[in-house]
Amino acid sequence: MTHHDPDRTSITAALELLVNEGFDGMANAIALLLNEAMKLERSEFLGAGPYERTEERRGYGNGFKPKHVKSRLGELDLSVPKVRDLAEGIEPFYPRALERGERSERALKLAVAEMYVQGVSTRKVTEITKELCGLEVSSSQVSRVAKQLDDELEAWRTRELGEYRYLLLDARYEKVRHGGHVVSCALLYAVGIDLEGKRSVLGVSVSLSEAEVHWRALLKDLVERGLHGVRMITSDDHAGIKAALAATFSGVAWQRCQFHLQQNATAYVPRVDQRPDAARDIRSIFNAPDRAEAERLLNKTINTWQESAPRLAAWMDENLPEGFTVFDLPPAHRRRLRTSNLLERLSREIKRRTRVATLFPNEASLLRLASAILVEVSEEWETGRCYLNMESE
Repeated sequence: MTHHDPDRTSITAALELLVNEGFDGMANAIALLLNEAMKLERSEFLGAGPYERTEERRGYGNGFKPKHVKSRLGELDLSVPKVRDLAEGIEPFYPRALERGERSERALKLAVAEMYVQGVSTRKVTEITKELCGLEVSSSQVSRVAKQLDDELEAWRTRELGEYRYLLLDARYEKVRHGGHVVSCALLYAVGIDLEGKRSVLGVSVSLSEAEVHWRALLKDLVERGLHGVRMITSDDHAGIKAALAATFSGVAWQRCQFHLQQNATAYVPRVDQRPDAARDIRSIFNAPDRAEAERLLNKTINTWQESAPRLAAWMDENLPEGFTVFDLPPAHRRRLRTSNLLERLSREIKRRTRVATLFPNEASLLRLASAILVEVSEEWETGRCYLNMESE
């Protein structure tokens, strides 16, 4: 393909705007340069410049579509290049520069919505955006952005799912004002690992209802949206979760988080000086090479503690086997699926953002903020490296 020089007229016009108008001309100058950059990108995408004949051509230009974009420099009047008659199998064209700009615009909308969620007055929002971004946001725009964000997040929460090999579940609690009182509200979330070994946040819900009903509603929603193929579910022993799993994922293996099991054991150790020994014994059981060895070590450990800590021995006998399901998985998958620590990143990120609010005015505001955070993390996971090597199955 022959590479054409940029349109010198556009570049000259942009420079003249900067010379004659200084900072006041930056928005128009950037718009001219962006328009030229998008035309060049279209030529690269098509494998040919305008009116150029070449065997490598993959489609044809089809004019431009006007688009107005608010930026920190002001409003930009852009002309987005369109294409037609693409060769079979070629993905649609969209300029990368504009896509990145729209991500920044979404980030600004999220910031506005988050301020709105956390009770910042519309006047304050306007002052903040004007100071930081050079943009004035009216109260009606704040409400509109919040509504738009709600619609986008609802579409994400109700999107179609597919086949996921593993499912991980967790919960945390936030303070919410309800009926004139401050109550703890349960925030539940689910993460799946697909057939390629990549992670995605599959669902999130907020409720004041009893634990089993809430878990069952979340799990039922995942199934109704198309989740299937799950071989194992990892979670802590949350209230009501066993009954909810039995009702919605009957026959699917459950792995109780080994990390939380070890933490729970300390409540049954009679003396503080015995805790390191108990922790070491439990670690050795979970680090066994296979289920048979884990069961042998468990029996040995129960006998060891039977006399000095009978409540601990009884607790181990009843609870530790719930952490053995992972032994049925390929060795390469065990370490990352034997605990729900994968979800700790989500919990920390949610806590970092919610502790600023300290108290949410209602359940909807908590759901809005949590969903926005989880969308960000999920997109990062889905476009990043694989979490598990699925070839070892």
